[in-house]
Amino acid sequence: MSVPRIVILGAGYGGLMAAKGLAKELNENEADITLVNQNGYHYITTKLHEPAAGTAHHDHARISIPSIIDSNRIKFVRDCVTGIHLDKKVVQLKNNDSLLYDYLVIGLGSVPETFGIRGLLENSYSIRNINSVRIIRQHMEYMFSRYALEKRQELITIVVGGAGFTGIEYVGELVDRMPELCHDYDIPLEKVRIINIEAAPSVLPGFDQELVDYAVKYLESKGVEFIVNTPIEECTEDGVILKGGREIKAATVVWTGGVRGNKLVEDSGIETMRGRAKVDRYLQAPGYDQIYVIGDCSLVFPDENSRPYPPTAQMSMQQGKYLGRELAKVVRGGKMEQPFEYKPKGTVASLGRKEAIGVVGDRKIIGGTAALIKKFIEIRWLFLLGGVSLVLRKGTL
Repeated sequence: MSVPRIVILGAGYGGLMAAKGLAKELNENEADITLVNQNGYHYITTKLHEPAAGTAHHDHARISIPSIIDSNRIKFVRDCVTGIHLDKKVVQLKNNDSLLYDYLVIGLGSVPETFGIRGLLENSYSIRNINSVRIIRQHMEYMFSRYALEKRQELITIVVGGAGFTGIEYVGELVDRMPELCHDYDIPLEKVRIINIEAAPSVLPGFDQELVDYAVKYLESKGVEFIVNTPIEECTEDGVILKGGREIKAATVVWTGGVRGNKLVEDSGIETMRGRAKVDRYLQAPGYDQIYVIGDCSLVFPDENSRPYPPTAQMSMQQGKYLGRELAKVVRGGKMEQPFEYKPKGTVASLGRKEAIGVVGDRKIIGGTAALIKKFIEIRWLFLLGGVSLVLRKGTL
């Protein structure tokens, strides 16, 4: 008699937690667990802004998947998912044979949301993965090297589209990087322009206003220019054009203004909103009892009259941990006993290496204290993935 086949798509925060949890809960003869990811490594999404700015090497944001999973319990397939066929219970891969599943966990992440901005995909960069942040760093450094010969201001002008969490963290890293970069290329620091543009009325929409004011004041003291309540209408080869016609010339435009779920979820036939499936209380896809959607591909609502929770790393981690425990019960012939309940543990946004803002519990934190707590949060994830040995290899304070 064959054992149930569990296929997990994506080795992000949620996918890894689900795979490791299932391997821990189930015995070897109870299920076949397959984890599919297009790269041989997991990248720490919450650290990608650092290599994008050049304040850290990209290796600090990636971890070999085989090194952190039990290969005796979890089969790892490095490949790109090209299709999900719900009627046949088949996952189509680019380079390997298709995978049959009895239970499917979809955690394929997100893609940039353009909001209809003309030329955005063609003329801007996004902080999406290891390859994208390497390109951003190399491009920015090349532009600075050209300035020595051409003396054109746009070469050392950086526009960051979106002043949400990722945008602000990236701007903070840029502020830390600029003195070193300007020294390397003999450029006066005061000539560099970092411009952060946000369509909403405020930086960090939804964040505590006192903390927002602290972040803005700190970053402005380092030379950052903020343009709020002003959408970008077009991104060109020369820079951006704002609503109202104002043009800002910049050789480097980085878009951090929003994401949508992976198109594969939408194309599969699962009901979605901006590529994200509105899952039920057990993280099941609408109309499919044996398909679970997590991370950036899922929409989780606190209640019927509320906005969905933002797709954060801690949300994905909690979803993956929940599935590792509850899906094991289903495999054994039982049912999920408790619905998923998201429990926010606080939010901390870095403003560079030594500054941050955040809320932990009911307490607001700023400055060096917040930056230290941010580091501990990152170390906790490393510990959950690979224990003390991984913390020693990757964790730094």
